Amino acid sequence: MATYECEKCGMSVNATCGKCDAPLENDMLKLDDGREVQISTCPNGHGKIKSPLCCGQDMSCSIG
Repeated sequence: MATYECEKCGMSVNATCGKCDAPLENDMLKLDDGREVQISTCPNGHGKIKSPLCCGQDMSCSIG
């Protein structure tokens, strides 16, 4: 399961899919300009989300 953590305050978040309750998996999305954005995806193909925010910045998730 993808666990996002705030580098500023230490708050952490686990996420599951609202349709099938499967734990979301950490992934990277390549943008048209070549940049990459960290995301979480449903392993059953129900979609993806961008990383959550905390303390005004994106929370990070180690890729494992």
